[in-house]
Amino acid sequence: MSLRELWLVHPDEAMCEAFRARFEGLPGVRIIAGRFEDLGPHDAFVTAGNAFGIMTAGIDAAVVRRLGEGLMLRVQQRILDEYHGEQPVGTAFVEPTGSPEIPFLVHAPTMRVPGSIEGTDKVYCASWAALLAIQAHNRSGGPPIEVAAFPALGTGFGGVSFSEAARQMAAAYRHLLDPPHRLDWEFVADRQRSICYDGRRQVAR
Repeated sequence: MSLRELWLVHPDEAMCEAFRARFEGLPGVRIIAGRFEDLGPHDAFVTAGNAFGIMTAGIDAAVVRRLGEGLMLRVQQRILDEYHGEQPVGTAFVEPTGSPEIPFLVHAPTMRVPGSIEGTDKVYCASWAALLAIQAHNRSGGPPIEVAAFPALGTGFGGVSFSEAARQMAAAYRHLLDPPHRLDWEFVADRQRSICYDGRRQVAR
């Protein structure tokens, strides 16, 4: 079972317009102008947090209010057990929530601690890690994740512009949908351009 639908969620119409522009033509994408608190049932929500699982601000705090503080404690325990207390940006894991409305949380940090990630590829790295974690979960034989909801990664404390965050998130989704069949330096150069360049202009490192 593979991911069937990707929800892109944000209350600001300008962010939704950025999602529309950057994800144009990609299948299975639904853009929702609203808040996490108002979302209907879906299989998994992706966090936009930090490497230590401290979910006390921004959309992470809304997740804890809706799904319970015990979820944050379980996320932190996994970070302690699996990452020696610090989950690297570019990794992600799927954690059951106990909620029938949103059965899973995907913890995919965009930053070590709250602060600017403008000019970096960390939104891409977090998006890619989340998508791969969902794919691995779906291969495991348990209840599948068919509908996953993403907030706008990196646009709060991270300071990434709406358009650039949407561009990097779309690049990750595009790469999931169109995997390579060989690995060589031509592929590496194309992949690097797709992540770090907006047209001919380098915008991330």
